[in-house]
Amino acid sequence: MKQDLGTVAIVCDQPLSRVGMERLVQDEPGLDFVLSVGSVGELEQAGPADYRVIFIDLPALPSAAVLELIGKLATHGAPLVCATWEQPPGLLSAMRAGARGVITRYAEQPAVRLALRVVAAGGLHVGAELADRFAADLSRPTDADENGLAPREVETLRWIALVLTHAQIASRMGLSQATVNTYAKRIRAKLNVNNKAELTRMASR
Repeated sequence: MKQDLGTVAIVCDQPLSRVGMERLVQDEPGLDFVLSVGSVGELEQAGPADYRVIFIDLPALPSAAVLELIGKLATHGAPLVCATWEQPPGLLSAMRAGARGVITRYAEQPAVRLALRVVAAGGLHVGAELADRFAADLSRPTDADENGLAPREVETLRWIALVLTHAQIASRMGLSQATVNTYAKRIRAKLNVNNKAELTRMASR
C-alpha cells in the first residue's frame, strides 16, 4: 500500500531548476505536487494553504531577509531549504528560523528524495555533506552569534542599532574608532550587507 506523505510546494526563482524539482516530486511515490512558484510572495498570493513540505531554493539575499523568508514559509508548511551555505545564515540559524531540512544545491537526486520524505514524515533532515558543518554549529560556544559574529561584533551591532556613530561606539566599548570600523566591516561581510545604512536598518530589526 502506497504511503501518503502529503503535498509539496516548490519555491525557486530559476525556471529550469524549478521544472527539475517538479518532475522529481511527481515521480516520488506518496508525494503530491501541488504548486510551483518563483517567490515566497507568489506562494502567499496563491491563497491560504497548508503544505506538508515547501521546498525552497534560497535566493541571494542578506542573512536577515533569508531568515525572514524561512519564517514566513514555516507558517504554511515544513520548509526544506536548499542553498550553497557558503555564507550566512548558518545551518543552525536556518533551523531556528523554522527550516525542517537543509541540503545543498549540489545534492544528488537520491539525497533530495530522501530529504523530501524525511521532512514530509515530520522529521528533521541535514544533508550528509552538511553533517560536519552542522555539528560545528552545535558545538560553537553559546556566546557566539548564529551568523558567525564574535561577541564583540555582536556588541558593536547592538550599538549600531541605536544609531550611534563609530566614535560614540568606540567610547562606550573602550576601543579605538579604527577597531570599531574594523568590526563594522567584518559584520557587513558576514551578514552580506553592502553599506552602513543597510546595516543600521538590519541591526534595528
